[in-house]
Amino acid sequence: MIKNFILVGLGGGIGSMLRYAISYIPYKNFPYSTLLVNITGSFIIGLIAGLCLNNESLNNSYKIFFAIGICGGFTTFSAFALENLQLLQQGRFFIALLYISLSVIFSIIAAWSGFKLSMIGT
Repeated sequence: MIKNFILVGLGGGIGSMLRYAISYIPYKNFPYSTLLVNITGSFIIGLIAGLCLNNESLNNSYKIFFAIGICGGFTTFSAFALENLQLLQQGRFFIALLYISLSVIFSIIAAWSGFKLSMIGT
C-alpha cells in the first residue's frame, strides 16, 4: 500500500513537471499546449492499459506508476478518456455520452462559478 503511494507520488511529480514544461508552448488564439497534453496523455494511458492487459509479466506497479502517477500528473483528461473508452468497449454508449456531457458541462460551470466566487468583493 505505501509502495503504491510512493509510485503514484513519484510518477505524479514527473507528469506534473512534464506538463509544466509543455505549458511554455505559446499560443495566441488556441490552447495548443493543453490540447497536446490531453491527446498525448490519452494516447499514453491507452498504451499502458493495453500493455498491462496483454502482458501478464507487467505487474500492477507499472500501471500505478505510469497510468495513475505520470499520466495523472500530466493530465487527468487521460483518465477521463480511458474511462470513456472502457464504457464504449462495454457497449454502454448512453452512459459514456452522459459522462462526457456532464463532465464537460459541469466542469465549465464549476470553473465559471469558482472564478465568479473569487471575484466577490473585488
